[in-house]
Amino acid sequence: MSALASPFGPEVKRQQPLAKYTAARLGGSADFLFIGKDPDFADTLPVLQRAWELGMPVTVIGGGANILVSDRGIRGLTIINRAARIKHECFEDGITLSASSGANLIRLVRYCHEHGIGGMEWAIGVPGTVGGAVVNNAGAHGGDVATSLERALVYEADAGERWYAVEELDYAYRRSALKSREDRRFLVLRAVFALESAAPRSVMERMDAYNAYRKRTQPAGASLGSIFKNPSGDFAGRLIEAAGLKGYRLGDAQVSPVHANFFVNRGEHARARDYRALISHVQRRVKAAFDIELELEIELLGDWD
Repeated sequence: MSALASPFGPEVKRQQPLAKYTAARLGGSADFLFIGKDPDFADTLPVLQRAWELGMPVTVIGGGANILVSDRGIRGLTIINRAARIKHECFEDGITLSASSGANLIRLVRYCHEHGIGGMEWAIGVPGTVGGAVVNNAGAHGGDVATSLERALVYEADAGERWYAVEELDYAYRRSALKSREDRRFLVLRAVFALESAAPRSVMERMDAYNAYRKRTQPAGASLGSIFKNPSGDFAGRLIEAAGLKGYRLGDAQVSPVHANFFVNRGEHARARDYRALISHVQRRVKAAFDIELELEIELLGDWD
């Protein structure tokens, strides 16, 4: 197959820029790009299966948060997951909420508010989608996916659809059994959360409080989110600031003067390589100062040196 030949149908586009699909508005092009929208994945699964049959690498992007795409782009097939159905059922002992993996987390929380459902307010300011949250055990304000997830439906290359109970996902801080798999030939399809009835007003009060806190403590605008995981018993932002790096700049990428665990595009012309260089510099300085190796919370995607 030549570099220009496509093994897919016309719905899969070639050499598409990815920056507009990432929260940081950074990154090169995808060799092949498909945008999946069907909440039952009838459009996505045939494309995914075809790529697997060809041995082609597959990258799935939801809301584009917590990822840094290389300026050189991503090889193989990139799927933009826009499957976003949300529904719920009420029972005597609680509420079961089901969401397709492409559903936006902030939209999910607003759905909960509209229907008097409590337990997901922590996610109101968390960018990204349900699928990414399930894989990464996203969390904030003392809550995370592990505390409310009941089960997740996963499509696997060798086994097809399989339900995973929350216990099987082996959750820890920003970790899961899915995230640690070397074979990434899977796609999260749906998540089912065990939640509770709540007065819409109380849900809104918690949403407002969390939003206000984020506005006070985090930089505005396009962002990668938290760059590093918090080390045990400490905070990455505190360590970076203590190392004298708050506000430090490499090219147009800068350690935020507001929160040191966020990097911002200072000149509006930063490239992914600027962010990657800044990440490495911060890791070296913190290691030298405190003998602590900061572990990335974001994921580096694509063709890096």
